[in-house]
Amino acid sequence: MEIRPEEISALIKQRIQHYQEQVEEKDVGVVIKVGDGIALVNGLHDAMAGELVEFGDGVMGMIMNLEEDHVGCVLLGRDDNIREGDSVSRTNRIVEVPVGDQLLGRVVNALGQAIDGGEEIKTDKMRPIERVAPGVMTRQSVNQPVQTGIKIIDSMIPIGRGQRELIIGDRQTGKTAIAIDTIINQKHENMICIYVAIGQKASTVAQIVEKLRQHHAMDYTVIVSATASELAPLQYIAPYAGCSMGEEWLEQGKDVLIIYDDLSKHAVAYRAMSLLLRRPPGREAYPGDVFYLHSRLLERACKLNKDYGGGSLTALPIIETQAGDISAYIPTNVISITDGQLFLQTELFNAGSRPAVDSGLSVSRVGSAAQTKAMKQVSSSLKFELAQYRELLSFAQFGSDLDAATKEVIEHGARLTELLKQGQYQPLTLAQEVVTLFSAKHKFIKRIPVENIAEYAKRLVAIFDTKHPHLIQEIETVKAISPELEAQMKEVMEAFTEQFLLMSVK
Repeated sequence: MEIRPEEISALIKQRIQHYQEQVEEKDVGVVIKVGDGIALVNGLHDAMAGELVEFGDGVMGMIMNLEEDHVGCVLLGRDDNIREGDSVSRTNRIVEVPVGDQLLGRVVNALGQAIDGGEEIKTDKMRPIERVAPGVMTRQSVNQPVQTGIKIIDSMIPIGRGQRELIIGDRQTGKTAIAIDTIINQKHENMICIYVAIGQKASTVAQIVEKLRQHHAMDYTVIVSATASELAPLQYIAPYAGCSMGEEWLEQGKDVLIIYDDLSKHAVAYRAMSLLLRRPPGREAYPGDVFYLHSRLLERACKLNKDYGGGSLTALPIIETQAGDISAYIPTNVISITDGQLFLQTELFNAGSRPAVDSGLSVSRVGSAAQTKAMKQVSSSLKFELAQYRELLSFAQFGSDLDAATKEVIEHGARLTELLKQGQYQPLTLAQEVVTLFSAKHKFIKRIPVENIAEYAKRLVAIFDTKHPHLIQEIETVKAISPELEAQMKEVMEAFTEQFLLMSVK
């Protein structure tokens, strides 16, 4: 059989034409050094900062350093099977996480993968974990409250939707308790919650999940967990991942609450990574960009204006201090980024004042702009009365002869302090808080012995809930106390106080 030259020519042309379609371009590098969860890779000349890269055995890495002759990667998995000379390929994707309603009620890791034993999360939408914060022109001033359900916070240190309020204090002073109570209280507040656990014990996270399930709070909550046993890079990306999940709902016009527990451990994880990547250490061995680490995260909390949906992302970062030292590097950094702080004192906690919030040192820079009118009406003088009480109490220790006015201030302050105490997992509705504080403002608690104040407040709320629900309903809907409502509340309280005193005497 004779093959003609023109047939050979046509066949070669056809092969060349189809060969072009089969070419797959792949940017591949080589590992030149690996250890301690860090890999240096040569040959990835077009790599991007924050890009995902894949190692030979399926372990993913994230590019952190872009050097002249190599890139530095942090590994998002174990480095046991990675060796020098192994190939590394680019994915052309910045680190991203799944977002959407499918995440509600789930416990996920820092990459958005389910770790609660449930089915795999299937969502068609992903978001990069890093993003530039919304600009000034897209925002509006904070004017709606986040009801924490905690009397001392809602009355004196109100938090607004879109605010960044720092919770700061030594270990074991109830910082996480405040955050969890706030999540539980959002059941009827139409707010989605995200709890990011950074460097916590896995058992602690499991207990938190169980508590939220018991109070039916997991229905509107996502838990992002990067426990102490996980790699530093996963602890580093966890808060950014949680924030990206929240931003999906923010842009749908919804209200989101995100808790970072805690950013002290986040900074430690970042320091460990940075030192291994040979970034120069600065104060307390933290790298020079540790302020930027938290500022770019917390700046993403905002209240968007109506043109952009009107949603909000409220951030409650937690910082752990050492022996109450708020002048340390990381605490001062985060204090300067946030819009106020709740100071928790060890002395108050040990003395039985729980939550152990120091009303003198705590501040909200949004203030009463984020309070309802009803709450303003009953709490306007609280902070002054408590400050006056604390000041006079220190003088009273040195002298026994006190005039009647001073005695009255001290006695009222002692009752007020007792009234503001609150058990864990017992958040109150707005109306219940207003009723409780109304009794203090109008001096109904004056005749009640200090040791009976807690019982008095509990029964007072129960009486309003069961026998006068129309008054509770009016406070909840109108969110203000009219002169008529005030007269009715006084009448009910007068009768109840008389009855309570008779019962306590018996």
